[in-house]
Amino acid sequence: MAGAALVLMLLAAYSLSSILLPILLALILAYVLNPLVGWLVRRKVPRVLAIVIVMAGILAVCSAVVAFLAASIQKELASVQLNLPEYAGRLYDLIPAQVKVYLDIETQDKLYAQINRLVEQLRGVSFDIAREVLAVARKAFASTLSLILSIVGYLITPVYLFYFLADLPLFKQWLLELVPLRYRDRSLGLGREIDEVLSSFIRGQLSVCAILAVLYSIGLTLIGIDLAIVIGSLSGMLFIIPYVGTIFGIVVSLMMAFLKFHDLLHPLLCLGWFAIVQGVEGAVITPAVVGNKVGLHPVVAIVALFIGGQWFGIFGMLLAVPLTAVLKVLLGSLRSWYLGTSFYRGEA
Repeated sequence: MAGAALVLMLLAAYSLSSILLPILLALILAYVLNPLVGWLVRRKVPRVLAIVIVMAGILAVCSAVVAFLAASIQKELASVQLNLPEYAGRLYDLIPAQVKVYLDIETQDKLYAQINRLVEQLRGVSFDIAREVLAVARKAFASTLSLILSIVGYLITPVYLFYFLADLPLFKQWLLELVPLRYRDRSLGLGREIDEVLSSFIRGQLSVCAILAVLYSIGLTLIGIDLAIVIGSLSGMLFIIPYVGTIFGIVVSLMMAFLKFHDLLHPLLCLGWFAIVQGVEGAVITPAVVGNKVGLHPVVAIVALFIGGQWFGIFGMLLAVPLTAVLKVLLGSLRSWYLGTSFYRGEA
């Protein structure tokens, strides 16, 4: 009976995923921002006002970051466009003849025209792109109504976030009251341990991503790589999925270094910079920011990423490591309970 109920719940969640995803996103954001709200509340700021201050501050920071990145990307793309003829010539020599015929770039002028067209499309945030995205979104939903509901759901995510932050203490108390009194102390201890693991990973990983984005961007800019801020920022943001950001940054920066300088020195400098930053991340940044509470073996983390990606795609990869860390806590508690049983000790 319980199994059937679980299957029905999973099916319902899958069928309502377009509505539930904004709610889940708001819950994750509420979990991340709740310590800031709590810090203000402990300083005698009313909770509602504290929530407004935190949300306004986050909005201001995100707006400033987006404005900076947009200006930097526009400037870097303009610089790349000036070097397009040289890039096209070097790239043309590397492409096999059969591929040139297939892509209709038999001459360097054709290749240059294709690349120039691509950069022009990237520089302008056109309505054509928005229209194509909307067309793909329509196909992904069963009806126009479901599409509208999904869009509205994401637009009102800040509303979800506000109420989750406002009612989070009540929600915790409500859950605690459901636990039998004889198990309450054990449940509180387990909850605190899970909270430490999740907070260490989620808040710490976001901080690590921001630090890595800055370090990657600075290093690639000093080396002289075009699109350094774009590559560095994307590599840092993609590090939210362990290993993905590093792989992306290495591959793209090596390609850009080779196209611009046409030597081995600058690709090696890029590779060396990523190696240095990764070494600092593993030895200093992550232990200082995230700590050792997650404590997953690298092989376990990689397997969790593959399983999450296979089952739920990108969203599964995002949740794979924190959920595996929570599972580790639960299994550790189960192991401690088992080692204390009379069955394990061999007592009558």
